[in-house]
Amino acid sequence: MPVLLQPAYVLHSRAYRETSLILDVLTEDYGKVALIAKGVRNKKSTTAALLQPFMSLLVSYIGKSDLRNLSHVELNLPITGLKGVPLYCGFYLNELLNHFLQTNDPCPEIYQHYQQCLDLLQNNSGNIESALRLFELNLLESLGYGLQLTYDFQQEQPIDSEKKYHYIPDQGPVVAENGSFSGATLKSLQAKSLKNKQTLTEAKQLMRQVIDFHLQGRALKSRSLIRATQSKIK
Repeated sequence: MPVLLQPAYVLHSRAYRETSLILDVLTEDYGKVALIAKGVRNKKSTTAALLQPFMSLLVSYIGKSDLRNLSHVELNLPITGLKGVPLYCGFYLNELLNHFLQTNDPCPEIYQHYQQCLDLLQNNSGNIESALRLFELNLLESLGYGLQLTYDFQQEQPIDSEKKYHYIPDQGPVVAENGSFSGATLKSLQAKSLKNKQTLTEAKQLMRQVIDFHLQGRALKSRSLIRATQSKIK
C-alpha cells in the first residue's frame, strides 16, 4: 500500500543519475526511510526546493523495496529557517539520526524529540546547548542506550552531588577524586534539567564521550562546522 501524506523531514540527500535525488527521510510513523525523488533536479522541477533539511513536509511514496519512490511532497508547517550556529546544530541532529537510526524502524518518539529540538533552535527559545543535550539524552534513551545516572556501579551507592565521578559508557558512573563529572551534573542529566554553566559544560563532555562510544570511531563532520562558526562569532 502507498504511504500518503506522512509528516517528515529530509535528513540527507545525494545526487542520483542525472536528474534525481536519493533522500534519507525521517517520518513520524515509519522512522527513517530511503526515497528516490525522480527528475527533481531537472530545471523545470519545482519539487527540489521543498526537499531541504529542516522543512516540515508531508510526503507520499510507493514501492516494496528498501528504496521507495517519492510520489508527492508538500509543506506541512510554515518555513521558519535556521541560521548561524542553530543551522549547524540542525545538521548535527541530522547526522546523529543518520548514524543511529536503522531504516524502516518506526520511532515516533524520536520524531517528536527532533521536532521539539528544531523548534527550540528555530525560535532561539532557551539555551541551545541545553536543547542539544536533552535531544541526545532522549535519542539514546529511545534506542535502548539510555545513560545509567542514578548510582555508582562499583560501590552501588546513590550519586552524591558533592562527589566527582568517571563515567564508563556501558556501565555508568564510578566515584573518583579526579573524576571529570560532578554528582550534581549527573543528577541534573537524570532530571533533564540543565541550567548552570558548569553543568552544561560537563554534560557536553559526558554526552560526547557516550556518543563517541556508540559511534565506534565514526566521525561527525557537523561538530567541526559548529566549532568553526562559534569561533567566528567570538
